[in-house]
Amino acid sequence: MIHLLDKNLYFERQIYSMRNLVYLFLLSSGLSFSQSISNQPINVILMIADGAGLSQISAAYYYGKEEPNYSRFQHIGLVKTSASSHKITDSAAGATAYSTGKKTYNGAIGVDKDSVPVQTIVEDLSAIGYNTGLVVTSSVTHATPASFYAHVESRNLQEEIAAALVESDIDFFAGGGQKFFFNRLDGKNLWGDLKENGFEIDTLNTTNSILDTSKKHGFLLAYDGLTPKHKGRDDFLPEMTENALDFLTKKGEPFFLLVEGSQVDWGGHANIGEYVIEELIDFDKTIGVVLDYIKDHPNTLVVVTADHETGGFTLASDQKELPYKKVLSDYNTIKPTFSTGGHSAAMVPCFASGPGSDQFLGVYENTKIHAIISQLTGLK
Repeated sequence: MIHLLDKNLYFERQIYSMRNLVYLFLLSSGLSFSQSISNQPINVILMIADGAGLSQISAAYYYGKEEPNYSRFQHIGLVKTSASSHKITDSAAGATAYSTGKKTYNGAIGVDKDSVPVQTIVEDLSAIGYNTGLVVTSSVTHATPASFYAHVESRNLQEEIAAALVESDIDFFAGGGQKFFFNRLDGKNLWGDLKENGFEIDTLNTTNSILDTSKKHGFLLAYDGLTPKHKGRDDFLPEMTENALDFLTKKGEPFFLLVEGSQVDWGGHANIGEYVIEELIDFDKTIGVVLDYIKDHPNTLVVVTADHETGGFTLASDQKELPYKKVLSDYNTIKPTFSTGGHSAAMVPCFASGPGSDQFLGVYENTKIHAIISQLTGLK
């Protein structure tokens, strides 16, 4: 006779085994638990704080006025960022790894290491019915956003990249970069081309207007990059992200949205602590907008990461010189410091929430982010 406790243990093991069999079946059929349970297409919001390593994120905890929204994530991993050509990546190769799942050389936009164009996640998802958008604080033709819709050998070909955006599957875009559309070196003006391809273009940021979901929409709000946050930029990033989410939701789910805090990187290159910190806090505020959105849209996956770390940024103790060349470290005073004006090889954190977010745990290559999103959305 089986003792009652033994019998309960026996049935628990049987249930556990059945769950494992179901899990293996779902994996073999290319599905995730989240898809099988909700039976809904998964929206994807990919957020990239360009140049933000762990120290940049840590700054939000010391300089922000409220608990950072980064604290709202439970699933966190670490991303290895090297390019195919260099141990230290640039934004083009880093973003292309996310957009195509392929390692490539520094400077490459949507092409592999042999300069062969590779389908991007935007193109693949558009083909299966997704609407797509991007919101950035740089030019919309800058390396990170460009890697999701263009295919050129060099990130410097921004006029070619602008022309690619006109012809792309993007339904909504917002950022800077007017000079690559309207004041081009080749003398062309792409306003008519944008209109012909279904875009309504706004250069004044009239975000309070109701957007026609039968149209595509583009916001080109600066000659090149937007004004840095520490020099007076308004709440463009959180507000325009909210605007994009509203438009894409009304246009019809599912959707893919890229949000980039572009200028965390620029502050690192300039070695200006205030620049880095203010941009990172602004990005964290935008994370809050997105996490609030998914409360009412639980079929939405949010992935927050960076393409690389910039500046060798750290939160060091302030140091004071004393007589006889002695130095005292003040462990109660933090001083943002930098070790380089370029990028570093440091791994970057990845935070995820929503269906399939537990798959972003661990330490992995940047190309895995593309692979996971592809699997969860049914591309693989």
